Amino acid sequence: QVQLVESGGGLVQAGGSLRLSCAASGGTIGSRTMGWFRQAPGKEREFVAAVMWSGSTRYTDSNKGRFTISRDNAKNAVYLQMISLKPEDTAVYYCAAGRMARMVVREYEYDYWGQGTQVTVSS
Repeated sequence: QVQLVESGGGLVQAGGSLRLSCAASGGTIGSRTMGWFRQAPGKEREFVAAVMWSGSTRYTDSNKGRFTISRDNAKNAVYLQMISLKPEDTAVYYCAAGRMARMVVREYEYDYWGQGTQVTVSS
Protein backbone atom coordinates (compact mmCIF):
# COMPACT_ATOMS: atom_id res chain seq x y z
CA GLN A 1 0.00 0.00 0.00
CA VAL A 2 1.46 3.31 -1.10
CA GLN A 3 0.62 6.45 0.84
CA LEU A 4 0.98 9.78 -0.94
CA VAL A 5 1.25 13.17 0.72
CA GLU A 6 1.20 16.39 -1.27
CA SER A 7 2.69 19.68 -0.17
CA GLY A 8 3.62 23.04 -1.60
CA GLY A 9 0.21 24.47 -2.33
CA GLY A 10 -0.79 27.98 -1.35
CA LEU A 11 -1.99 31.37 -2.46
CA VAL A 12 -0.16 33.05 -5.32
CA GLN A 13 -0.85 35.97 -7.62
CA ALA A 14 -1.53 35.45 -11.31
CA GLY A 15 1.76 35.04 -13.13
CA GLY A 16 3.42 33.52 -10.10
CA SER A 17 4.92 30.10 -9.56
CA LEU A 18 4.52 27.17 -7.21
CA ARG A 19 6.24 23.82 -6.86
CA LEU A 20 4.15 20.96 -5.58
CA SER A 21 5.76 17.92 -4.03
CA CYS A 22 4.39 14.44 -3.49
CA ALA A 23 6.10 12.13 -1.01
CA ALA A 24 5.38 8.42 -1.17
CA SER A 25 5.67 6.00 1.74
CA GLY A 26 4.66 2.45 2.53
CA GLY A 27 6.03 1.33 -0.81
CA THR A 28 8.07 2.56 -3.72
CA ILE A 29 6.77 4.39 -6.74
CA GLY A 30 9.14 2.12 -8.65
CA SER A 31 8.05 1.67 -12.25
CA ARG A 32 4.59 3.12 -11.73
CA THR A 33 3.52 6.05 -13.82
CA MET A 34 2.89 8.98 -11.47
CA GLY A 35 0.35 11.67 -12.15
CA TRP A 36 -1.08 14.95 -10.97
CA PHE A 37 -4.80 15.71 -11.19
CA ARG A 38 -6.79 18.72 -10.03
CA GLN A 39 -10.34 19.52 -9.06
CA ALA A 40 -11.72 23.04 -9.18
CA PRO A 41 -14.84 24.02 -7.21
CA GLY A 42 -17.96 22.68 -8.88
CA LYS A 43 -15.98 20.75 -11.48
CA GLU A 44 -14.89 17.18 -11.99
CA ARG A 45 -11.36 16.12 -11.25
CA GLU A 46 -9.16 16.39 -14.33
CA PHE A 47 -5.80 15.16 -15.50
CA VAL A 48 -2.90 17.62 -15.27
CA ALA A 49 0.32 15.74 -16.02
CA ALA A 50 1.97 12.35 -15.76
CA VAL A 51 5.50 10.97 -15.79
CA MET A 52 6.61 7.44 -16.57
CA TRP A 53 9.49 5.69 -14.81
CA SER A 54 11.55 6.43 -17.94
CA GLY A 55 10.96 10.17 -17.58
CA SER A 56 8.52 10.43 -20.46
CA THR A 57 5.83 12.98 -19.70
CA ARG A 58 2.34 13.91 -20.78
CA TYR A 59 0.49 17.21 -20.27
CA THR A 60 -2.79 18.73 -21.28
CA ASP A 61 -2.64 21.42 -23.95
CA SER A 62 -3.57 24.09 -21.41
CA ASN A 63 -0.67 23.13 -19.13
CA LYS A 64 2.03 22.42 -21.66
CA GLY A 65 4.87 24.92 -21.40
CA ARG A 66 3.74 26.15 -17.99
CA PHE A 67 3.84 22.96 -15.91
CA THR A 68 6.71 20.53 -15.54
CA ILE A 69 6.32 17.16 -13.88
CA SER A 70 9.34 15.25 -12.62
CA ARG A 71 10.15 12.35 -10.35
CA ASP A 72 13.00 11.25 -8.13
CA ASN A 73 12.76 7.52 -7.60
CA ALA A 74 15.62 7.56 -5.10
CA LYS A 75 13.60 9.94 -2.94
CA ASN A 76 10.31 8.24 -3.76
CA ALA A 77 8.90 11.60 -4.77
CA VAL A 78 7.15 13.40 -7.60
CA TYR A 79 7.06 17.11 -8.31
CA LEU A 80 4.98 19.57 -10.28
CA GLN A 81 6.60 22.89 -11.11
CA MET A 82 4.01 25.45 -12.18
CA ILE A 83 4.82 28.84 -13.67
CA SER A 84 2.74 31.63 -15.21
CA LEU A 85 -0.17 30.59 -13.04
CA LYS A 86 -3.65 31.75 -13.95
CA PRO A 87 -6.79 32.13 -11.82
CA GLU A 88 -8.28 29.18 -13.70
CA ASP A 89 -5.50 27.00 -12.26
CA THR A 90 -7.15 27.38 -8.85
CA ALA A 91 -7.99 23.88 -7.62
CA VAL A 92 -7.10 21.13 -5.22
CA TYR A 93 -4.16 19.26 -6.73
CA TYR A 94 -3.85 15.52 -6.20
CA CYS A 95 -0.88 13.22 -6.65
CA ALA A 96 -1.65 9.70 -7.83
CA ALA A 97 0.23 6.47 -8.46
CA GLY A 98 -0.72 4.53 -11.56
CA ARG A 99 -1.13 0.79 -11.53
CA MET A 100 1.13 0.20 -14.51
CA ALA A 101 4.36 1.30 -16.10
CA ARG A 102 2.90 2.62 -19.36
CA MET A 103 1.57 6.15 -19.77
CA VAL A 104 -1.88 6.49 -18.22
CA VAL A 105 -4.04 9.59 -17.91
CA ARG A 106 -7.46 8.38 -16.68
CA GLU A 107 -8.42 8.34 -13.03
CA TYR A 108 -9.39 4.66 -13.04
CA GLU A 109 -5.86 3.79 -14.13
CA TYR A 110 -4.47 5.10 -10.85
CA ASP A 111 -4.43 2.99 -7.69
CA TYR A 112 -3.35 5.37 -4.96
CA TRP A 113 -4.21 8.99 -4.26
CA GLY A 114 -3.06 11.68 -1.91
CA GLN A 115 -5.43 13.93 0.01
CA GLY A 116 -4.65 16.95 -2.12
CA THR A 117 -3.13 20.37 -1.68
CA GLN A 118 -4.97 23.63 -2.36
CA VAL A 119 -3.64 26.00 -5.01
CA THR A 120 -5.30 29.40 -5.20
CA VAL A 121 -4.32 31.91 -7.87
CA SER A 122 -5.58 35.44 -7.37
CA SER A 123 -6.12 37.86 -10.24
